[in-house]
Amino acid sequence: MWNQRSDEGHASNFEIALIRAIVEAFPDAMLVVDEHGVIVTHNQRFLDLIGVRSDELPGARAGSVEGVLSEHVLSRVVGRVKAPEAFLVRLKELCANPRLDDHSEIEMVNGVTLERHSTGLRSQTGHYLGRVVFFRDITPHKQTEAALKKLAHTDPLTGIANRRQFFVRAQEEFARARRFGHPLSFIMVDIDYFKLINDRWGHATGDDVLKTLSTAWKTIIRQVDLLARVGGEEFAVVLTETDVKQAHVVAEKLRQIAAEQTVTRESVAVRCTISVGVSTATPVDATVEDSIRRADNALYQAKEQGRNQTEDAA
Repeated sequence: MWNQRSDEGHASNFEIALIRAIVEAFPDAMLVVDEHGVIVTHNQRFLDLIGVRSDELPGARAGSVEGVLSEHVLSRVVGRVKAPEAFLVRLKELCANPRLDDHSEIEMVNGVTLERHSTGLRSQTGHYLGRVVFFRDITPHKQTEAALKKLAHTDPLTGIANRRQFFVRAQEEFARARRFGHPLSFIMVDIDYFKLINDRWGHATGDDVLKTLSTAWKTIIRQVDLLARVGGEEFAVVLTETDVKQAHVVAEKLRQIAAEQTVTRESVAVRCTISVGVSTATPVDATVEDSIRRADNALYQAKEQGRNQTEDAA
């Protein structure tokens, strides 16, 4: 009997050591709480990730928060969460429903994004034992995701929206304007004689002209609107909550700003003008393309009438 008890005790110590080694070697931050919300175990990655020192918490041992109520630990974390109210609501849901699993992302105020996985622990008879939670820092992944999304929607030369994003946004705003009966306008822009700039001064100068105009125009475009480069020397603007008269004022500002910009090459100030067409969505327009096409037609009318002017669609 003595040998059996010794063997059983040895096995128990081994299992404890093995579990501890697995917990510490686990690549994600890990937290395990019992059915009363008391922390049963965790790894060092958990403390490092949440930025809480054990000596900050009552009843905690050095380097460990085992035996501490999880709510005491999380109360120190909530102030670092970007959306603390949503964070707390979700925690209450998990505590109230032991059968509920969780997979969510948590944005921190310092720019870090955490991925949280949580599931309930149950005995073989189905008794709720507690909950295990894993946290993973997915900030690099989110940054890469955001960069790829930006590339998909952004013109790489000018840094403003590209043609694809323009039509996506135009369609969204067209549907919204139809639903609520609000005005929506479009501006189409073409740089006059842009080919002559490229032929005389080279494409690098032409690129500088495009970047200079985009930068200057962004200063007068509201955040709720969208400025996009939709072609080589073609630009477009989506103007929400804007009728044709208001859109004409914006178009004239774009034209005046363009005439004021210069790009210096070989001590020569390279300047340009633009032709502009304006349209406002009407009940007659079956699609957003119909509204944009009328702005395009107005643009070509401006070019035919001598360029460097703004024309409103009929």
